[in-house]
Order: sequence, then C-alpha cells, then structure tokens
Amino acid sequence: MRRRSTSNHWPCHIPFERSLATALLATWTMGCALSHFDGTHYRHGDLVFTVGEKPVSWRPLRGSGALLAYQDNAAGTTIAVHGRCGKDGDDVPLEALTHHLFIHFTERDIVDQRRVPMDGREALRTEMVAKLDGVPRRFVVFVLKKDGCVYDFLHIGGTSSSRSSEEAFDAYVSRFRTGRR
Repeated sequence: MRRRSTSNHWPCHIPFERSLATALLATWTMGCALSHFDGTHYRHGDLVFTVGEKPVSWRPLRGSGALLAYQDNAAGTTIAVHGRCGKDGDDVPLEALTHHLFIHFTERDIVDQRRVPMDGREALRTEMVAKLDGVPRRFVVFVLKKDGCVYDFLHIGGTSSSRSSEEAFDAYVSRFRTGRR
C-alpha cells in the first residue's frame, strides 16, 4: 500500500522542484537557441547555412555525430553533413582535408576528383571506393572552405550504389548556401 506524503514535506520540496524545473527549462531553451534546424536552415554557433529540401526517401539519423545525417534505406546509403569553424579552414588544401576524412580506410581508390563551384567558392568533389575493416564502400564527398569554416558532405553506399542516389545527393549539395550570424 502506498503511503501519502504529509503536508509538512511538500513546502520543502516545491521550491526545489520549481527551481529544478526552471533550470531544466532554461538549459533546454539555451540549447535550442544554440542549435536549430528547420528542414532547410541550420544554425549552431558560427555555423549558419541553408540546404535544399531532402529527398522523400531520406530518413533523419540521430546520434550520428554529424550536423545533419540521413539514411536512404531504398538506396542503401547514408548521407552526412559536417561543419566546423576556426579549425584548419584557411591554410589546408581541399585535397588534404578530403584525404583526412579517409585516414582510417585502406585500399583507397579515387574514381573521380574535380573542383566544382559551390556557394561562390571552389569545392572539391571526390568519388572514391575504400575499405574499412575489409568492407568496401563507395563515397561521394564534397569539401568546401568558406569564411573560416570547412564543410564536408558525404554520400556513403555499397560499391554498387545507384547513380540516381548519387545524383539526388549532388542536387542536395548544389543548393547549399552559407549564412553569416
């Protein structure tokens, strides 16, 4: 049988519970103010950008470590967007930044690599097949440096990834635009 709390216990707990709730609400509100994504516009600290509408088949992935991440089960691919500001953006060539993404991979074979225009700058688009723990994967990667920030866009699939999935990814990345705070 559950015992009821007596009234002399409540006055001590209410201020604590209210202050805890207020602190949690403030923390949650500050967290939302610091990081926000509405489906096309992303804002977190110095990272402010706009992306195009994602294809219907892309489902959001949580806890991936990326700013934005999606899974396309029909195509068997994963899409990730990373960004960072104030670190390695100015003096490191695009090729080195791309190479760094694959530092833990073996048997890297660059299928195609070319510079493409993106948001008024030059980005590096790389198609690569590489192995991680002996498992081959196909990558399409864009790396962009702009305004002291570096952005990485990754399309990760099996070695026989569909061309239509890569084209949808290219279209998604082509609509990327940075913004300033």
